[in-house]
Amino acid sequence: MRVFVTGATGWIGSAVTDELLAHGHKVVGLARSDDAAAALEAKGAIAHRGSLDDLDSLASAAASADGVIHLAFKHDFSDYAGAGRSERAAVHRMLDTIEGGDRPFLLASGLASGVTGRPLTEDDASPHHGADSMRGGSENLALEYADRGLRPVVLRFSPTVHGRGDHGFTATLTKTAKERGAAGYIGEGSTRWAAVHRSDAARMVRLALEKAPAGSRMHAVAEGGLPSRDIAAAIGDHLGLPTVSIAPEDAEAHFGWIGRFFGMDLTASSARTQELLGWTPTGPTLFEDIAAGAYALPE
Repeated sequence: MRVFVTGATGWIGSAVTDELLAHGHKVVGLARSDDAAAALEAKGAIAHRGSLDDLDSLASAAASADGVIHLAFKHDFSDYAGAGRSERAAVHRMLDTIEGGDRPFLLASGLASGVTGRPLTEDDASPHHGADSMRGGSENLALEYADRGLRPVVLRFSPTVHGRGDHGFTATLTKTAKERGAAGYIGEGSTRWAAVHRSDAARMVRLALEKAPAGSRMHAVAEGGLPSRDIAAAIGDHLGLPTVSIAPEDAEAHFGWIGRFFGMDLTASSARTQELLGWTPTGPTLFEDIAAGAYALPE
């Protein structure tokens, strides 16, 4: 299958690209720079120059592909609403371009929802609608095309997709702990995060491309809910630092932008995903990665 992948050189996307190539798929990766294009071509993928703001470029690449995996997102937390609007415009243009083509369209999303008191499941719909909602409401937008000749599939990733080389949430928490001299958690530390190793996430995406039915939501979740206090303790143990509670009103001052996410309860099940795709996570756990030095910081 010829697959157009946005975010193909990113943390998750680069692993997805490798997984697809290893299983005989042809990858056309969106490249914003010469370095990104060179990295893709070195793997045997095809570089397609463009960006999320270049809607014509996105449309042309999507039109010539047998399927689309949209993983890119503007992680601009200074203008998160603007990033969401850009996301919606990009998704809308690609969906309209391939509508009626009976092709898979896989869309990256997250686990943030209105569900409380239990893990989020694949049956739970996203509460986010419209351009001004989280990620531009793109998850619900994509699923609207299930009855329009497409195979839209939502890929909900754990808040921490971990592994050596990760520069995301866990890396940011580790850096903050070193700068502050203590590994912090918010309040009682009872909020939970789901987690998955990058290799497991990439394999789930490839299986979803090949097997997931139209309108489905797939969960890249290996560990359903790790208490934030335990995450902080694992970071503190690795760095040789104490673990401390941060009052909720002080979270943003202590953690910076990540404080608004670390205080969220983002727990989920992947039972249906595992059953449907025949996917079983086999990679290291988050705490194993932390203990093994995956998040070691330079002195």
